[in-house]
Amino acid sequence: MKSIKSATSPITYFVSRTGQAEWILFIHAAFVNHNMFKSQFAYFENKYNILAIDIVGHGQSVDTHKGDTIDQTAKWISDILITENIDKVHIVGVSLGAVLAQDFANHYPDAVSSLACFGGYDINNFDAKMKNENSAKQKLMMLKALFSVKWFAKANKKISAYTSQAQNEFFSMNILFPKKSFLFLATLNNMVNKYKTGKRNYPLLIGCGKFDIPMEAEAIKAWKSSEPDCTVVLFENAGHCVNMDVPQEFNKTMENFWKNAGR
Repeated sequence: MKSIKSATSPITYFVSRTGQAEWILFIHAAFVNHNMFKSQFAYFENKYNILAIDIVGHGQSVDTHKGDTIDQTAKWISDILITENIDKVHIVGVSLGAVLAQDFANHYPDAVSSLACFGGYDINNFDAKMKNENSAKQKLMMLKALFSVKWFAKANKKISAYTSQAQNEFFSMNILFPKKSFLFLATLNNMVNKYKTGKRNYPLLIGCGKFDIPMEAEAIKAWKSSEPDCTVVLFENAGHCVNMDVPQEFNKTMENFWKNAGR
């Protein structure tokens, strides 16, 4: 994939073109980088045009300026689409990426061909109690990181992945996450419960792994209740980062979803 530094933001993004095919945008989880989708890149590179980003403060998106915050990501992605002459994209977000994918869809619904969110929650209808529990767990993890990124990464890999291979891959990316980049996550709540979900003019797929934390299953159930037309998938042998735990099953699921999205 070709690496490109955005001229208008701190974002480095990655492009693989196959011609006239549809575009897929992959947005990764917190503390890792776009390489968490390497199995998806290999599988889809000859079938779709692929766009991926490193979220601000992650991977190669660390050339930042004062005032850069994660809640600007939707605008930054929109700028990239304009630069690359991309009208519409199928969006795949995992964990933090699912939050950012929804925020983009809130701001630019006409640029969305379909939306797929895994290990996430409905940011437009996030229960206050669940939100507080989630914030408390995030603060505990951040505290671990302040003492030792290695300690943090060891604990985080067990929460973020189920299979040993996926855990090791997650750890190898997480260990590179700079402590100072926690600052960019401070405005994450600015994207939560700010919009009301209107009628979606594109299909929605949500899901999680069977071995993700119990709160995630609750979040998916609540989301399905508020948007009954969406499709739900549970990956049996996966944890939080389903695309890393069961890449073949994940790829087939996405392929079927995108094929049906155009009907």
